[in-house]
Amino acid sequence: MGLESYRQLRIETSGSGVTEVVLDVSERLNAVDAEGHRELAYVWNDLDADPATRVVLLRAEGRAFSAGGDFELIEAMISDPEVHRRTLREARDLVRNMIDCSKPVVSAINGPAVGAGLAAALLADIPIAARSAVILDGHTTLGVAAGDHAVVIWPLLVGMAKAKYHLLTNEPIDGVEAERLGLVAKVVADDELLPEARAIAEKLAAGSLDALSWTKHTLNHWLRAAYPAFDASLAYEFLGFLGPDAPEGLAAAREKRPPHFRT
Repeated sequence: MGLESYRQLRIETSGSGVTEVVLDVSERLNAVDAEGHRELAYVWNDLDADPATRVVLLRAEGRAFSAGGDFELIEAMISDPEVHRRTLREARDLVRNMIDCSKPVVSAINGPAVGAGLAAALLADIPIAARSAVILDGHTTLGVAAGDHAVVIWPLLVGMAKAKYHLLTNEPIDGVEAERLGLVAKVVADDELLPEARAIAEKLAAGSLDALSWTKHTLNHWLRAAYPAFDASLAYEFLGFLGPDAPEGLAAAREKRPPHFRT
C-alpha cells in the first residue's frame, strides 16, 4: 500500500519531515474494524520506506484515541477461522513493524485508549498523554489473555508487579498516573497535548536521522528480547477467542453489564 491509499488512517505530511498518522473514525470513537486493524499494522512499513518522512506523529480525531476493536471485528474473530488467522498475523505484525520502523514515532494520547490503538500508542518511541487520557488494556475483561503489545513492553516500562496488577485487574490509568508509572514519557494539560507532541516531533525531525534511527534500533533490542514471550501471549490471546469466555465478554460489552465467565 502507498500512503495515499489509506482510508481509515488519515496521512498528513509537512515540509519539515513530520508525517501525522491520524485515527479518523471519530463517529465510533476510533474503534478499529478489520480494515483499520490491517492499516494500523502495515502503515509503518510504508512510512519507513517514505523518503519524505523523517518522524511520525500518531494522533486521533475526536474525544477518544481509540475505543479498541469494534464489536463486528471481535465477533468475526470468534466465528470465522480466516478472520481469526488474519487478525492474529496483523496483531503480530503491528508490534514488530512498529519496533522495526526506523523513523522515530511520537504519539499523542487523548481520551480512552484501548486495544490495538493503545498498542500503537505505547509502542511509540515517545508517548505523550493528556491528563484526561484513560489507558486500559481490556483483554482479560473480554475473556482473553493480554496479548499484542502488553507482554513486550509493560513489564519493561512499569515493572513486573505493576504490569501484572493493571493487566490482570484492568484498572484504568489516567494520564497523570501513566507518567508516574513510566508508561508514557510525558503528561500535559489536554489543550497542550497536540502542540507539545508536534513540538517534540519537529525537534526530532531537525536532528540527525541516522543518529536517531540507530539509537532507536539498538534500544529496541530490549523489546526484541521479549519476542518469545510476545509470541506465546499472542497465541494464548487468540486461543481464548475459540473458547467460551470471549463470546460472553463480547455480549457483556454490548449489553454494558459485568461478564459471567465459565472458565
